[in-house]
Amino acid sequence: MFKSSQTHDVRSYLGFKTVTILCLIILYTPLLVVTVYSFNASKSITVWEGFSLRWYADVFVGPESAKFKLAAWNSFVIAIIAATVSTVIATLAATGMIRAGKFKLRPLSFGLISLPIMVPEIVLAVATLIFFNSIGFQRGFATIILAHITFCIPFAYLPISARMQGIENTFEEAALDLYASKKLAFSRILLPLMGPGIISGFLLAFIVSLDDFIITNFVKGAGVETLPTAIFGAVKQGIKPNIMAISTMLLMVSVVMVTISYFISKSDKTN
Repeated sequence: MFKSSQTHDVRSYLGFKTVTILCLIILYTPLLVVTVYSFNASKSITVWEGFSLRWYADVFVGPESAKFKLAAWNSFVIAIIAATVSTVIATLAATGMIRAGKFKLRPLSFGLISLPIMVPEIVLAVATLIFFNSIGFQRGFATIILAHITFCIPFAYLPISARMQGIENTFEEAALDLYASKKLAFSRILLPLMGPGIISGFLLAFIVSLDDFIITNFVKGAGVETLPTAIFGAVKQGIKPNIMAISTMLLMVSVVMVTISYFISKSDKTN
């Protein structure tokens, strides 16, 4: 029996390039328009009057700067806390799922971890709101953090579990053979090897929390604003050039974080 050595290259399929280019145009053209017009000297969002940084300066010293600074501070604090806690939980969950051996509830546990990714975000937001209302938990800063932690766990879990699956058991077994305890083998051997995956999971969870609007808008209390909700509130009064500047800076933060995560995972594969 002959085995085919040919591999299928999806790029050779009819219409692949056309569909790819069309998708890229649909996805990235609005982002490019927002970025370009954030440097527009005009107050109009459609008329170009020359290059200027006035709207970036307006974000920091303009009449609405205090509101946006507070919203940005809230977003970063919430994202750091949510990403840190969700990364710790995801690391423990990955250790239990992958290193604890086979157990009956393993498929169910994996399904529960992955559920926030598969369920539509609007459904998760409504369910979280109903839960907080049913237990009488007052909405505010804490409810946003709790909701973000729940939502970010699967995003942190995926790169961490992928990294752990690539680590052979022989490293831990060698440490145990040298009379190291399981706790010491985990902290001194397994945890450092998991470093790139943990960092990637943290960065991904951080971006998901920082950019989230739907869940935040449902569970936030009165007077508590994050950057996405503050932008949404400002847009309802009309799109201003300073909103484009804020959106561009938020986009750049996301791009930087994703780029760092990519290079960390890439360098880990080459080592």
